[in-house]
Amino acid sequence: MTENKQFRARANMVYMAIVVFAFAIAVKLFTIQIAEGDKWLARAETVSTTYRTVQPDRGHIYSEDGRLLATSVPEYDVRMDMMASGLSDELFKANIDSLSEGLSHLFGDRTAAEYKRDLTDARHRKERFHLIKRRADHTQVQALRTFPLFRLGKYKGGLVTEKRTVRVHPFGRLASRSVGHVLRDSSTLGLEGGYDRWLKGVTGRRLERRLTGGVWMPVDNGDGVDPVPGSDIHTTIDINLQDVADAALERQLMKHGAQYGTVIVMEVETGYIKAISNLTRRNDSTYVEDLNYAVAHGTEPGSTFKLASLMVGLEDGTIKHTDTVDTRNGQVRYYNRIMKDSHEGGYGRITVQRAFELSSNTGISVAVHKAYQKEPKRFVDGLKRLGLHETTGVMIPGEATPVLRSPGEKGWSGVSLPWMSIGYETSFTPLQTLTFYNAVANNGKMMRPQFVDRISRNGKVVEKMKPQVMNPKICSQTTLDIVHGMLQGVVDSGTAVNLKAAHFTIAGKTGTAQMLKNGSYKEHGLSYQASFVGYFPANAPKYSCIVLVNGPTMSGYYGNVVAGPVFKEIADKIYSNRLELQQETLLAENTGPRTPVSLSGHAGDLRIALEGLNVPVTYEGEGEWATTLAGDTAVVLKARGIPADAMDRVPNVLGMGLRDALYILENRGLRVKITGNGMVKRQSLQPGSKAFQGSTILIELT
Repeated sequence: MTENKQFRARANMVYMAIVVFAFAIAVKLFTIQIAEGDKWLARAETVSTTYRTVQPDRGHIYSEDGRLLATSVPEYDVRMDMMASGLSDELFKANIDSLSEGLSHLFGDRTAAEYKRDLTDARHRKERFHLIKRRADHTQVQALRTFPLFRLGKYKGGLVTEKRTVRVHPFGRLASRSVGHVLRDSSTLGLEGGYDRWLKGVTGRRLERRLTGGVWMPVDNGDGVDPVPGSDIHTTIDINLQDVADAALERQLMKHGAQYGTVIVMEVETGYIKAISNLTRRNDSTYVEDLNYAVAHGTEPGSTFKLASLMVGLEDGTIKHTDTVDTRNGQVRYYNRIMKDSHEGGYGRITVQRAFELSSNTGISVAVHKAYQKEPKRFVDGLKRLGLHETTGVMIPGEATPVLRSPGEKGWSGVSLPWMSIGYETSFTPLQTLTFYNAVANNGKMMRPQFVDRISRNGKVVEKMKPQVMNPKICSQTTLDIVHGMLQGVVDSGTAVNLKAAHFTIAGKTGTAQMLKNGSYKEHGLSYQASFVGYFPANAPKYSCIVLVNGPTMSGYYGNVVAGPVFKEIADKIYSNRLELQQETLLAENTGPRTPVSLSGHAGDLRIALEGLNVPVTYEGEGEWATTLAGDTAVVLKARGIPADAMDRVPNVLGMGLRDALYILENRGLRVKITGNGMVKRQSLQPGSKAFQGSTILIELT
């Protein structure tokens, strides 16, 4: 009996405890809901809403002729507010079937029945912002706004879109590494980084509410600050030439199984970069643009550095290009190392100029060592006077610093002088080497490499980037005159005779450097770097170019064989598409009496006009269209092939008048934009390339 009383007492105590606990909960709930309701509602509002930064639209990056190289496109997350104030059950049920059909047809990822089930379930759950689609594009969102329910707007139809922008390159890999990227952490590469302060714009702010799952949605309270879009930058890149350079480099890399390669084309007078390509081999033997070797990667330049070595001696008067040097049977010992020529047995006794043209390691090193072995610092100081120790200051982050050691510094030894004279124990980027050669082509004026010539906002130019002079004269005119002849000699009768052009002259220097592999220069560890750098036309330089190919493994590794063909293909393309270069060459070659210069065009019209003016005419071939050449005694009408059955190809209208050019281009279904007046100097679409109906072609007249 006593035990039963104790049991009932304990049960009563537990019961009372439960009752008291429940009463306490009820009181607390009453307090929160009624007495402190306004306080907690206000706090909840501040916790779930906050002012968040709104990123502005980033500025565009354009090519020289106004085509987009990089742009921001909108991307949307599409949601539906199932508790929108105007979305009644009747309205939802009346339109859910047709809405589901539209979503299924637009996105193609689910059936209409699946969409209906998901939307109906979300409506039952009273879900505020149900996710329908991630990463929808602008066209899809525009279509959504016409769908049943959604056409009624956000508050009645429930359509909510969350916009963000992503960066895209419309021309794919063409110059993509130099144009650059905006990474997920907002860090930037390439021109995107160098010109970030212009491109990024000014951020805004807006009130947003945090939803389940960490998603933020804007709250329209009218108390925000709109972001200011970024400015646009207009590059100096010629997209047609860029395409030529990229394709030529890739073909050569594939042919030789190379690790990577780079090519840069620069306008001599201004330093403007017209094309730049950096290609790296992937494991599947395809090539991609992922590292900017041209700007950020320094290597030993090899024989292309011999020009600088001889220029120092020519300036100091310690070396003459007519001096005779002994190539020592192709081998010469400096302390404990033997330097060799690539030509077995050497070249015997030859002049310094001939040693340069033949790229004789022993010949150049003997000349430099003899001149500076007692004062090597004077040699290094001479290289610095040429500006070789400085970066170019190009507006792309990450430019590598040149390596140019002096006596007494770490790494200098008794063999440093002769090996430095032929391009070893130094390090330069391809852009730094090209900047030096471009200065030689530009009569000694060293120009800073530039990728951008102007910045605009809303179509109006707000800042002009003028060409910048780094050094008005890197050496004397006497030295320049000598090295111009030496560089032409390399192509005319030296190591680059395979690069001779039929209609214009090229000046330049080959380079073949042994690269360290596994920390060794020994034969089993050798890797090679082939290069060619020069300018054209040699008698009146307009463009300079460098081609570098690293790690060729097949079909040779010499600069003239591996890198030279890329240079020549680019030079040929530029020459064939730049009428002013052809005219200058013809005028320079002709010293006798000349007939009138006329526009190319319709052969019949030209014949009538020339005969009416009593101008003698000779004919080369027959056709509807003709190219005119001003000969010594007669105008030559040369048939120009513009076949009527090749309607899918872009015709060549260079040198024609506007009327004939318009007739031909518009007959191909092209939309023509015109700048200037006179005859056609340039056309934005490459002759012979694929022509698409409705494509726009820009023709420049002068």
